[in-house]
Amino acid sequence: MKKLFKIPLVLEPQKEGGWTITSPLLPELITEVDDIKQLDEVVRDAISAVVELYEDTGKEFPPDLIADGIKSSVLFESLVFTGT
Repeated sequence: MKKLFKIPLVLEPQKEGGWTITSPLLPELITEVDDIKQLDEVVRDAISAVVELYEDTGKEFPPDLIADGIKSSVLFESLVFTGT
């Protein structure tokens, strides 16, 4: 079953190009992306891997990061691409 998460992300540009993506609340989440247009896909894969790691090790996933059934507004920032 798919779950909805609200996870803060930090995108750090790399000198050689691309971005390193981490989360201050999930230290296990570390990934990279060369093309920022692939950010959503890369982050989904990384979060899935972290969830699987937590399940395999029996570690509790922080419940405040699970947004399933949320009934209030959620503030998030988004990167929007226009033009070429």
